[in-house]
Amino acid sequence: MDFQLEATVHLGDFQDQTEVRKILRSHDFAVTTLDRNKRLQTGMAELEGLEFGKSDFVLLDEVSMEQFMENLKLRFEKGRIYTYIGEVVVSVNPYRQMDMYGKDSIEAYRGRELYENPPHLYAVSDAAYKAMKRRAKDTCIVISGESGAGKTEASKYIMQYIAAITNPSQRAEVESVKNVLLKSNCVLEAFGNAKTNRNDNSSRFGKYMDINFNFNGDPTGGHINNYLLEKSRVVQQQEGERNFHSFYQLLRGSSDEILESLHLQNDPALYACTKEGAATSTSNNDRSSHRAVMNALQVIGFSKEEINSIYQILASILLLGNVQFESDGESVQILQLEAVNHISDLTATDPESISKSLLYRTVATGGGEVIEKGHTEQDACFGRDAFAKALYERLFGWIVGRINSVIEVKNYNPVLHGKNTVIGVLDIYGFEIFDNNSFEQFCINYCNEKLQQLFIELILRQEQDEYQREGITWQEIDYFNNQIIVDLVEQPHKGIISILDEACLTAGKVTDMVCLDSMDTKLAQHPHYTSRKLCPTDKTMDFKKHFRIRHYAGDVTYSVEGFLDKNKDLLFQDFKRLMYNSANPVLKEMWPDGQLSITEVTKRPLTAATLFKNSIVALVDKLACKEPYYVRCIKPNEMKSPVLFDDARCQHQVAYLGLLENVMVRRAGFAYRQPYARFLQRYKMTCEYTWPNHLMASDREAVEAIITQHGFQDDVAYGQTKLFVRTPRSLFTLEQERAALIPILVLFLQKIWRGAIARMRCRRMRAIYAIMGCYKRYKVKAHFWEVERRFANVRTMPDYGKSVEWPTPPAALAQFHNNTVMLHRRWWARQIVKNIPPSDMLDVRAKVAALTALSGERKDWGASRAWERDYLANVRDCPQTSSSFSRISKELRNKDEYSQVLFSGFCRKVNRFNKSTDRGLLVTDKYVYKLEPKKQYKVLKRLPLDAFTGLSVTSGVDQMVVLHTSSQDDVLLCLQQGELCPNQDRVGELVGVLVDYFTRIRRVHFPVKVCCSAVQLQMRGKPKSVTIETRVGQSNVDFKKSRDGFILLVPKN
Repeated sequence: MDFQLEATVHLGDFQDQTEVRKILRSHDFAVTTLDRNKRLQTGMAELEGLEFGKSDFVLLDEVSMEQFMENLKLRFEKGRIYTYIGEVVVSVNPYRQMDMYGKDSIEAYRGRELYENPPHLYAVSDAAYKAMKRRAKDTCIVISGESGAGKTEASKYIMQYIAAITNPSQRAEVESVKNVLLKSNCVLEAFGNAKTNRNDNSSRFGKYMDINFNFNGDPTGGHINNYLLEKSRVVQQQEGERNFHSFYQLLRGSSDEILESLHLQNDPALYACTKEGAATSTSNNDRSSHRAVMNALQVIGFSKEEINSIYQILASILLLGNVQFESDGESVQILQLEAVNHISDLTATDPESISKSLLYRTVATGGGEVIEKGHTEQDACFGRDAFAKALYERLFGWIVGRINSVIEVKNYNPVLHGKNTVIGVLDIYGFEIFDNNSFEQFCINYCNEKLQQLFIELILRQEQDEYQREGITWQEIDYFNNQIIVDLVEQPHKGIISILDEACLTAGKVTDMVCLDSMDTKLAQHPHYTSRKLCPTDKTMDFKKHFRIRHYAGDVTYSVEGFLDKNKDLLFQDFKRLMYNSANPVLKEMWPDGQLSITEVTKRPLTAATLFKNSIVALVDKLACKEPYYVRCIKPNEMKSPVLFDDARCQHQVAYLGLLENVMVRRAGFAYRQPYARFLQRYKMTCEYTWPNHLMASDREAVEAIITQHGFQDDVAYGQTKLFVRTPRSLFTLEQERAALIPILVLFLQKIWRGAIARMRCRRMRAIYAIMGCYKRYKVKAHFWEVERRFANVRTMPDYGKSVEWPTPPAALAQFHNNTVMLHRRWWARQIVKNIPPSDMLDVRAKVAALTALSGERKDWGASRAWERDYLANVRDCPQTSSSFSRISKELRNKDEYSQVLFSGFCRKVNRFNKSTDRGLLVTDKYVYKLEPKKQYKVLKRLPLDAFTGLSVTSGVDQMVVLHTSSQDDVLLCLQQGELCPNQDRVGELVGVLVDYFTRIRRVHFPVKVCCSAVQLQMRGKPKSVTIETRVGQSNVDFKKSRDGFILLVPKN
């Protein structure tokens, strides 16, 4: 069924018919009231009266240029700027604000058929949107016309309309996408548009925007393609024209503080790049436009740093344009070194590197040698201008890419989210004929030839071919096919682009004049090409300078000067490396090719003309696979007057746009065609003989039954595979009747299907629960059986089953499994502990405490050896002093009544004078003693064990320990080995006995901190830091005072 379930309307819930209409229209249905006793009579809605002329050129009494122009002029004078040719909208630039784009207008066209309302951009926008949403078909709106005809404004109104009719539920993520799509226009206009002599807001680049929609018809993202930015405008403008808007907005809209930070002043006349347009009047307000652009950049998601970088690059270009050179005959110098310093500051580069790049060119010889070649004054100026143009072009490309990164469709899964459909909007430069036409106009006019070819292909030729293929009676209509002009430009080996590329690749000095001679030789016989050499009597062209192409829009004379340089698009590698090495990450990102070294061999880049040709071919291919809707813009006069209609000027545009031929094809043809199967699928519910399925011999017979029931026999023709409907009125009637029936059918189908689903779900759930119960019981038993099998003989195993792998439990037994594993571990531990002699249990407990406290952060802590604890009393460790220590130990035991020695040993300790000395350390269950070994272990200091709050050690192999005290006077020492084993680690032993004692006996937590770098402590209330340093030639471990505390010097080995 060709309908959407989200279009459901429960009619029984609503008493108010108006409410029902609103719901239906919100789901993209046209709404009408059916009279069941009478066949639906539908006509076009009330349009304009006859005093406004014909709203559709197809309705003209006679198809002639005179009548076409008379109707176009009448509608323009009456303020009716839009007229149809079938589904094509002809738009005349009114050169004034029109009160026809507000919310009321949007609501009037929303969800309506094309001919229900007077002609409007909103009507064709809605038609493209409905085709995309109803038939899940990609569509595009192609806006064409010459410069100043109103293409940019038309694209903005189309975007405004699409944004207004989508996302009725106001979902935040969709609103965000819409805002970015709308705001991107403002940004791209500022950086890509400029005032020309023909248009105050002329697009100096081509833009094609794809808007992605989800299955619900809401925008989910988009993508912008830009084509051939006119970067030569950055350094040179024709008289009366301006540079790009962005420069004037920066100078006139920024605050004094910002301009000062950018080393600029607010007068455009001070800068070579903006001097020409400084005094030129324009309808744009640069100050308010600058505020709008700043707001748009923030809404899109540009960071503050990125926005600053954008305007720093603009300022750099302005200052770069003011850099002048002078030559003394041998070398070239820069006159404005202060400007170079400012550019260096703005681009985060070295001023010497900028000067060097402007004055010299680094060249790699064949042998790999790198030399610096000084510029002539002319070369330096060329390099400066090329650098400025490249900076702006890279900036513009980066801005477009940054916008694309924000609006691109993210995390889209067709399985989860449905089909992703697209509406494309093409706003590209119009046909241009200037007094001086250069390489840019050549590319622009070639682009318009390709778009005209697409229009001919889709609207004129394919339409006639289809009628012939389907066997429809048809009178052939003649039209001019501009394929011959397209081939003149792009044909391989013979076209102008191929000749230009060949000249660019030729070794030696090849000039523009040599290239022109080559074109004259190869294209001499072409009917659409001429030059002064081929036509010596034509004095409108100069020898060795001009050639002329007979375009579909008229003859254009091109000046060949600069063609080769612009086609090569040469930029010295020094500038690329300079920008790549910038400390500004945004600028660095724009110049990825700057990372190549001067000696690195790279593939020769494609020329500017070839790159542009490839992009335009890709664009045409992209448009050709979508269902096109056309807006043909016409410029009424050259004076930008809202009342003047230049008949000759307009007639010329009508002729080259092929509008008259379009009218002829539409008038003689059919507005709608559809394969029989698809037509039947969509409208079979409107006929009792075809619903729900027909019993006729073929789909064609079923379609005939639908047409006959509605009385449309005189308005259709039957082809081999398709039905052709002549007027939209018949289709509109079918759509209205279908829209009224759909909710009723949806309700019926929902009722049947929901019941079936509920019954299936109930049966399935019962079966699922039965299977789940049996399976769960089986899994539980199987798990018990497997555990029993694996652990049957663990009592007799050497490791009591520690190496046995546990089976993975079912989810229901996860907690039970964890408890069982814990029980086995406890039983295993009990078996191990039972075999440990009672005399070793004290060591085991201490080692477990050390293992827990050190948490694996200290690799070697003496776990594998026996812990002696009382090393000072050990004869093997201290053979000479053990007896005297034992005597002192007994005396202290009797005196202080402690019950056991936890640890004793020699250490290197830092005293209160920050000096390090050898001492003895005795730790008992009541006190910690500092002893003097040289004086028969005289007690130097005694601290209660309760005074210690924790200790810190390092993660290395050193023996440093910090005992933290509650009085913030910590004890810093380094344990020393005796003679028992010279490389014993005793830190772990001290940690273990203290943590075990505090935890097990006193039942208090004793924190241990393992430090990877410096150890922090307090000495007499002051913070200190101890670091470890390995030193060559150091014989013994010792402490050394440092600025922050102490350094423990450790021998190299």
